[in-house]
Amino acid sequence: MADGDPAPEPRRHPRGGLYYEDFVVGAVIAHRLTRTVTQCDNILFSNMTLNPQPLHIDAHFCATETEWGRPLVNSLFTLGLMIGISVNDLTLGTLVANLGMTEVRFPAPLFEGDTIHVTSEVASKRLSRSRAGNGIVELVHRAYQQDGRLIAECRRQCLMLCREDRSR
Repeated sequence: MADGDPAPEPRRHPRGGLYYEDFVVGAVIAHRLTRTVTQCDNILFSNMTLNPQPLHIDAHFCATETEWGRPLVNSLFTLGLMIGISVNDLTLGTLVANLGMTEVRFPAPLFEGDTIHVTSEVASKRLSRSRAGNGIVELVHRAYQQDGRLIAECRRQCLMLCREDRSR
């Protein structure tokens, strides 16, 4: 491969995920899927998780008693959607387990009717010290609203399958 040539496409898992070896530290992946959030998403998620916060489920409360004037999308739904959008491109079939999510933040509100798109940056990676055949990849997921405003961000530590046998 000559300088300037694009890197070859990684050999993906049959379901589409990347193996540990395919993650390149510093790479930023713009995910293809986008999603418009609906009122049904917000109310259903809030009710399924027994979250009666009127900021999410009470339009009258929001219109009369908040600075927003309308319901905010439940932040845990936003977090789950942000990570979910990344699955097809990164971890489908190759994720062993989520190890944690840190530095979760929501710098701007997300409202019903907004459409989000997501990027993931490969922050670091290392082989697992306790599990042969697995590596740990740290991703920084960022979700943006349709106007490009950052609405969510988190660091996620993933235990990933290695393509190569790394038995010790």
